Amino acid sequence: MVAFALSIVVTVALVGAILAYAKRRPVGTPVTWGEAMFGSMIVFFAMFWVYGVVPHQWLTWADNELNWRTDKLFVGPGGIFRAQAQGGSFPFTITYVVIRDILASGIYVVGVGAQVWLWMVWQNRGKAAEAVELSSFGRPLVREGSEA
Repeated sequence: MVAFALSIVVTVALVGAILAYAKRRPVGTPVTWGEAMFGSMIVFFAMFWVYGVVPHQWLTWADNELNWRTDKLFVGPGGIFRAQAQGGSFPFTITYVVIRDILASGIYVVGVGAQVWLWMVWQNRGKAAEAVELSSFGRPLVREGSEA
């Protein structure tokens, strides 16, 4: 539990550091060789951490401390996922290993989404939203897409 929680804390710290640097870095400033190497090292480490360490720590925690095995069946609240083979109405058997693997896959999906979001934040830094004149009712005075 401690290792998985610490891996999440390190992930949040990495994302926070990248966001803080993105706010500070001026757009269009030339990048030196050293800055490029350091940035690539940080990005490589973040990807290694999110796609390697965090899922590994989750799988280790689920296997060892939570004791999610193939012989431990998931029946859900009130037995709504009890399989037909065990006298329930659900059409197939779900074990805790399946739940563990689905959650591990979810870690990868969240990681890819966060990575794309961070790319968007980095690419759109310094761009100010266009100020649209509003009426006294809070509506724009010019329709979107029309020439003024």
